[in-house]
Amino acid sequence: MIVDGDRAWEVLRDHPRLAIVARSNRTDRPWHDVAGYLIAEGYDVQLVNKMLDEAHGRPCYDSLAELPEPFDIVDVFRMIPEVPGVVDEAIEVGAPILWLQLEIVHDEAIAKASEAGMQVVVDRCTAIEHRRLLQNTSEAPAG
Repeated sequence: MIVDGDRAWEVLRDHPRLAIVARSNRTDRPWHDVAGYLIAEGYDVQLVNKMLDEAHGRPCYDSLAELPEPFDIVDVFRMIPEVPGVVDEAIEVGAPILWLQLEIVHDEAIAKASEAGMQVVVDRCTAIEHRRLLQNTSEAPAG
């Protein structure tokens, strides 16, 4: 099921456990800023990044299957050609939600995730949507 863009913030309200999937050793990239922001806002963030051993004082894992704690959202910061592989892995581990960051759109992968029963958020930033969450509700956003 594709989540309407106007309701993406509700996904964050209801699902505070994220696995951020990136492939960069650069800490000046958006994945690093968004991870830090969500951690500071109280989200339970785990990192999947083969290029680093740790970031934000947290270990980085090589795959979703290696994560030691359950998660709700697979937050993807990968190049578009790499998205199908991330989707396959997310389906394999039973992830309920796929979140593709800004400008990350892969129609076949989106369809596959949706057909597998995942909620799918496309072309949205989790940090921006969290700010919308704060504007739309007085509830505690996470944890």
